[in-house]
Amino acid sequence: MKTMMTFATRLAFLLVVTSLVFNTASAQNKKKEREAKRTEEVKQLLTDRTYVFEATYMNPMRGGGKALTTDYDMHINRDSLISYLPYYGQSYQAPMDPTKNALDFTSTRFEYTVKTLQKGGWEITIVPKDNRELQKMFMTVSTDGYATLRVTSTNRDPISFDGTIEAPRKKKG
Repeated sequence: MKTMMTFATRLAFLLVVTSLVFNTASAQNKKKEREAKRTEEVKQLLTDRTYVFEATYMNPMRGGGKALTTDYDMHINRDSLISYLPYYGQSYQAPMDPTKNALDFTSTRFEYTVKTLQKGGWEITIVPKDNRELQKMFMTVSTDGYATLRVTSTNRDPISFDGTIEAPRKKKG
């Protein structure tokens, strides 16, 4: 009887361990599938040039960084770039319109290049041709869609933003 009980206990233990190993492997496969799907989605958004950079954190050159609680973003389309980002930093020249933020603009003439990085991810360079304030915008995007946007201006301190790359929201109506 004792041998039967020991055999049953061992069998039950073996079944539990096998089940745990199988569930862990299954969960890891699902995670890898989700990651591969997200990588392909991000790659397609960048290739199509139709996405939104949603800023969540601002890193000015001077002073500390700040989490952004308002919806700040930059929409990239094939024919336009619409930026609604905050600016905090030093300006070396008075702006033409002091009521307008330097990073709140629309551009219809800009260079856009995407370079695939060796370790994964992408480097995007945007050069607005119809905005005298901005020199270049560099965005580094990871395979899972996290991005850092660095902005260099003609008469202002550089600033960077952390955020994510997302598909544009469908308009209601």
